[in-house]
Amino acid sequence: MDFYLPQSVSMIIDKLEYHGFEAYIVGGCVRDSILGKKPKDYDIATSATPDNIKKCFYDYKIIDTGIKHGTVTLVVNGENIEVTTFRVDGEYEDHRRPNSVVFSDNINEDLSRRDFTVNSMAYNPRIGLIDNFGAQKDLFNRRISCVGEPSVRFGEDALRIMRALRFASELDFEIEKTTALAIHDMKNLLKDIAPERIAKELVLLLNGTAPAKILTQFADVFEVIIPEIGACINFQQHSRYHVYDVWTHTAVAVEHSKPLPDVRLALLLHDIGKPLCFKSDDEGNGHFYNHERVSAEMAEKILKDLHFPNETISRVSTLIKYHYITPVDDYKVVRHLLSTVGEDVFPLLIEVMKGDSRAKQSFCFERVQTLEAMQAKADEIIAQDQCLKISDLAVDGNDILELGCRGPEVGEVLYMLLDNVIDEKIENNREALLGLAREYVNSSKNK
Repeated sequence: MDFYLPQSVSMIIDKLEYHGFEAYIVGGCVRDSILGKKPKDYDIATSATPDNIKKCFYDYKIIDTGIKHGTVTLVVNGENIEVTTFRVDGEYEDHRRPNSVVFSDNINEDLSRRDFTVNSMAYNPRIGLIDNFGAQKDLFNRRISCVGEPSVRFGEDALRIMRALRFASELDFEIEKTTALAIHDMKNLLKDIAPERIAKELVLLLNGTAPAKILTQFADVFEVIIPEIGACINFQQHSRYHVYDVWTHTAVAVEHSKPLPDVRLALLLHDIGKPLCFKSDDEGNGHFYNHERVSAEMAEKILKDLHFPNETISRVSTLIKYHYITPVDDYKVVRHLLSTVGEDVFPLLIEVMKGDSRAKQSFCFERVQTLEAMQAKADEIIAQDQCLKISDLAVDGNDILELGCRGPEVGEVLYMLLDNVIDEKIENNREALLGLAREYVNSSKNK
C-alpha cells in the first residue's frame, strides 16, 4: 500500500532513522490516507525521546507542545508537525489524562493505548503498514470500535465517548455494538470533562456528514451534555407542518443544513423551548407560541455553560430568535430582516431556515426556493449599498437633538426614519428626513 507523504514529513522520518530511531506516521493521517482523503495534518511517533528529537533537529525551531507526554512540535518550512515518543500510559484517575507516561521503544505498545481501531495504525515507507487491531476491517465495514475493552478505554478518558460519536458522524460510520453499549452505560462520565472540550467535539460532530443518526441513536448521551434535550425526545408536535417529534426534527434539520458551525449549533437548539411552549387547541392541533424567543434564551444559557465564545452565543441566539419568520420573497421584508440581524448573520439565518424547512412535511420544501430568492435580493440590496442601519441615514443624532428631542426620544425618531426609508416611503435624503422628523416630533408633542 502506497502513501503520499509530504516532503517535510518524509524528511523527519528519514532523519530520525538516520540517527538510529524508528519513526512512523500514526493516527488520523493513516486512516484518512487509506480512505482516500487528504490528511489535514500528520503526526509522527518515534522511539526517540524528546531530548533525542531535539538533538536530531537542533537546527530547526522546536516547540515543547506536551513535553511531559513526549510531544514536541517541529517547525519545518512554516509547517508545524508533532513528533511524539512511543509511550505507555499510567493510571487514569480523572477520566481524562493519565497520571504519568512511560516512554517506550516499541511501536506496538504505543498503538495499543490508542482510542479506536481506525486511529491505531502506523505507517513507515520502508516497513509498511502496521495494523494490529483490525483497523482496515473496521474501515471496510464502516464502523467505530474501541481498541481493547470499551469500558476500559472510556474509563481512562471519558472524552473518547464524544470522539466516538464525532468520528461516526464525520465518517458516516456505525458504532460497533459493544462500543455503543459502553457509550450508553458510561455517558455520565462526560460530567467530569471540561465544558470547552465537550463543546469542541460537539461542533465537529454537528459539522459531520451524518450527524442525524448519531443525535437520535445517542440522544441519552446528548441529554447528559444538555439536559434540556430530554424534554424534546419523543415529544410529538401534533402539527400539520411536522412529520417528526421535536428531537428527530432537530436531528434531521441539522443534517440537512450547510455544515457551518453557527448554523448547525442554531439548528441543534432552535426548538429546545418547544416543550415549554406547547398548547393544544380544541381540535388537537399543537401550537408553540413564542417558542423561538424561549429557545433563544435557553440556547444562550446552554452555550454559556459550554463555554462558547460570546460572539458565537450572540450569533446563534439571534439565528434562533428569527428562524421562525415566514419566508417572503419581497424587497421590503428582506431589507427589514437585513436591518434587524445584520449583513453577516442574514445568510446564516437563510441556511438555518432552509434546514428547518427540509425537516418538515414535504410541502414545506417549497420554502427553500423562496429563501434562495430572499438571499438573491439581499445580495442585490447589499451591492447597491442601500440604507439598512441608523448609521446609513443622511441625518444623525445631533440633527434630532436640534429638533428638541432628548434621551430615548432621539433613538425613537431615528428608528422611525429608518423604517420609512426601508419601506420606501421616503428617500434617504437629509431635507426629506428632517421634514418627516419635525412632523413626527410636533405630532408627538401635540398628543
